[in-house]
Amino acid sequence: MLDTETKRRIDTARDILVGKVPDPKSQVEQITIALIYKFMDDMDKEAISFGGKATFFTGEYEQYGWTNIFDTKVGGHEMLTLYGEAIVKLNLNPNIPQLFRDIFKNAYLPYRDPETLKLFLKTINEFSYDHSEMLGDAFEYLLSVMGSQGDAGQFRTPRHIIDFIVEVMQPKKNETILDPACGTAGFLISSYKHILHENTKKNKGDLLTPDSRKKMIQNFVGYDISPDMVRLSLVNLYLHGFTTPSIYEYDTLTSEERWSEYYDVIIANPPFMTPKGGIKPHKKFTVQANRSEVLFVDYIAEHIHPSTGRAGIIVPEGIIFQSSNAYKALRKMLVDKNYLYAVVSLPAGIFNPYSGVKTSILLMDKTLAKKTDNILFVKIESDGFDLGAQRRAIDKNDLTACLELLQQYKQVLQDNTDFESDNKNVFLVEKEKIGADADYNLSIDRYRVNGNVQKSDFEMMKLGDLVEIKTGKKDVNQGNPNGIYPFFTCAKECTFSDEFSFDTEALLIAGNGVVGDVKYFKGKFEAYQRTYVLNNFKNISPHYLFFVLKEILPVYLNEIKQGNTMPYIKVGMLTDFKIPLPPLSIQEQFVSKLELYQKLIDGAKQVTESFKPQIEFNPSWEIVKLGDVATFKNGINYTKDSKGSKVKVLGVKDFKNNLFAPLESFDSVQIDNQLNENYELKFGDLVFVRSNGNQDLIGRCVLIPELNFKATFSGFTIRCRFNSENFLPKFYAYLFKSDTLRNKLIDSGTGANIKSLNQAALNNLEIPIPTLEEQQQIVKRIEEEQALVNSNKQLIEIFEQKIKDEINKLWQAAPKEYAMPEEKLSIAAEE
Repeated sequence: MLDTETKRRIDTARDILVGKVPDPKSQVEQITIALIYKFMDDMDKEAISFGGKATFFTGEYEQYGWTNIFDTKVGGHEMLTLYGEAIVKLNLNPNIPQLFRDIFKNAYLPYRDPETLKLFLKTINEFSYDHSEMLGDAFEYLLSVMGSQGDAGQFRTPRHIIDFIVEVMQPKKNETILDPACGTAGFLISSYKHILHENTKKNKGDLLTPDSRKKMIQNFVGYDISPDMVRLSLVNLYLHGFTTPSIYEYDTLTSEERWSEYYDVIIANPPFMTPKGGIKPHKKFTVQANRSEVLFVDYIAEHIHPSTGRAGIIVPEGIIFQSSNAYKALRKMLVDKNYLYAVVSLPAGIFNPYSGVKTSILLMDKTLAKKTDNILFVKIESDGFDLGAQRRAIDKNDLTACLELLQQYKQVLQDNTDFESDNKNVFLVEKEKIGADADYNLSIDRYRVNGNVQKSDFEMMKLGDLVEIKTGKKDVNQGNPNGIYPFFTCAKECTFSDEFSFDTEALLIAGNGVVGDVKYFKGKFEAYQRTYVLNNFKNISPHYLFFVLKEILPVYLNEIKQGNTMPYIKVGMLTDFKIPLPPLSIQEQFVSKLELYQKLIDGAKQVTESFKPQIEFNPSWEIVKLGDVATFKNGINYTKDSKGSKVKVLGVKDFKNNLFAPLESFDSVQIDNQLNENYELKFGDLVFVRSNGNQDLIGRCVLIPELNFKATFSGFTIRCRFNSENFLPKFYAYLFKSDTLRNKLIDSGTGANIKSLNQAALNNLEIPIPTLEEQQQIVKRIEEEQALVNSNKQLIEIFEQKIKDEINKLWQAAPKEYAMPEEKLSIAAEE
């Protein structure tokens, strides 16, 4: 157990560094380097005190001894120079172990402030080398500051969860143990401690002979793709008594070098994140996939020893129920090939404050799995801590009972006797029943005793009972930088010292302006007045809450918001808002499905928003001035009090995003005189915006479709009409949509701040003349592309409705008094 004094020293060292080294990972590296430096000097002193000689700081490296750095005659700048030079050169010192040389490889001092270094080294000097687990525990505490999710999806596994899985696995002194994504070696160290405990009579590990202890240590192996993690693992294991740790920088999923190695016990919490583009594994995996979590589970299953092997793996819920082919194939393999014997469902908040991801533990043992036609499901509702960001200790803890139950179940299988449990969160489900569903779903809430599917109404809960709701600061004079909500992510110069600053996973709700608009955010930010911050989620997935509130809350608040010119809401309106609360596993299934829908929507929107018809110029095309092949006419002027007959007039709205002039863009107005034929619009005319005070519209054009009414065009526009059938108007309509030609028109226009287009600019605009056949081919290609874009628009509508339907199902599963009125929430509430 980490003592408070050591913890205080580590915290002090971090506090000293944070002003110069803000990155937690870099802080860990600097403290690691300094501690190892100090410990080597301590070991030299210890050797001398026993009548021996210094080993590490001898010869030319004697000048770098820790004692020399702290000589009272050494000033601040001299200390800075001496220490900075030492950590750069120590990796070349032949007198120190290769492990330590590797630690100092590429080491450097990232700041040049003597006072900071002096305070930092003074704190490090308070540590003394004690080759015991105390210092190892201290180092693991130091590593915990890097607990936030990394680029590869790593986050620190809570110690009590590591110990729980190790207790389930029961590793033995003569067994080989692997963690193929070892991070800082937490699982390996816990396994080592377990074996020592199991071989203790009086003093820890005293039943192990020196030879058996040496052999045992060689059985622990770890892989990690990150050289930083490898370095930290090496130090961590060294401080726990491993003089030559077997930790390798190795890509478990793409390298074949260690594929033929098998282990008795594999324990891991593999990365959950897959890099963009997916993993590109070799061909030896049973399951063809590019998702890291799928491949890791496959790797572990295939590398436990066929006769004695067993494994415990923490996996994200996608492994449990996602319906993609790779996930289904993996679950089928685990069940049908007798790898899996139990699934333990963990609470969604166990990785807080680093991640709210819902996880489970897969337990594998080929010997046990072959002895039964069932799979055991166990649900952990509490792990001894609340599920908020602070993870405060509470009295309720299901882990102990779960451990006893799992050991009982394993014994029952070994003895070939019957297993019974009256625990409501324990289910024994036949493999045949699981396999009857092609998805091989392993979600614990899908099953009840005898394999019955769970069906129950969802409880309606007040929002205030599920989250903490805080309001932003009162100072509204600092503006609204993002333009959507009165909040912003802090820049480097911002401080996080007051109650309105956050560094967390949160939902932000606009309390005025776009009332009820919801944004998910994770990181550092400040909240301003009328921005409500929801965090510290209790038994609810933040992403589940985001989807529900995003769809429902604006409509609900629209009914009760206050204020006319500036609508706003009060915090009580949020606190009392009720939502359905399914079990966390169902929330995660809901989120998984809606995230897929949202990805499809976002992808389709990207297509529709970014698509612009492209016409590549052919150098062989003849170039002429537009005025040589077309005629122009300025539009008709009229006023609101004009008299005479009503006619349809094309204004300038809807020019930007349309190829054809929309029929709804034509207004019915009165003009003083009878419509002159010269001002009448015909099919195939092009109409440009001449001026209207909006620079974004100047130079834009639309094509006139076939009209079933007579129409003209307003004085803000210019009509262009080709004088030959060799010009396909639709081709040139697409051509004039290009920003290049439009910018030429604007640049040649008149006016200072807001330019106006004129006939002279159109006359002089140079355009290409492809053959009529080429024009037709280009238009055909563009229209084929446009058809694909339109199909994406339809896809957006379909999946937006699917999201509404899924949210509606939540209310259908709630008590009937909470059914959503269609007229209020516009989501069909089918009875």
